[in-house]
Amino acid sequence: MEVVNAIGRRKAAVARVYVSEGNGKITINKRDLTEYFPSTILQYVVKQPLALLDAAEKYDIKVNLYGGGFTGQSQAVRLAIARALVKINAEDKKALRAEGFMTRDSREVERKKPGRPKARRRFQFSKR
Repeated sequence: MEVVNAIGRRKAAVARVYVSEGNGKITINKRDLTEYFPSTILQYVVKQPLALLDAAEKYDIKVNLYGGGFTGQSQAVRLAIARALVKINAEDKKALRAEGFMTRDSREVERKKPGRPKARRRFQFSKR
């Protein structure tokens, strides 16, 4: 098997994933997964598609990750890994789709409008 690549996005985070056959090593920006995401919850989020398909020890994953915060980044990696696994084996798509790992979460921060303090918030108004 050659290297399979896929892209995942969430909010401002972009994850480019390269999956090759190996023994379960996940490297993000040349650092180990546990070093990059010290939080066990975020590590769990990243590994969810692999755990679902019992493929955690089958593949080595190299990730280029930039933008966003740690939650968005971990979800971007999850989407990218799920997409790469589907490229490897198309039969897995149904199981991943059922768990919601194939859906791009399109919610983004709304832009700030002029004449307002935030996107929708209005300045305080009182009619004395």
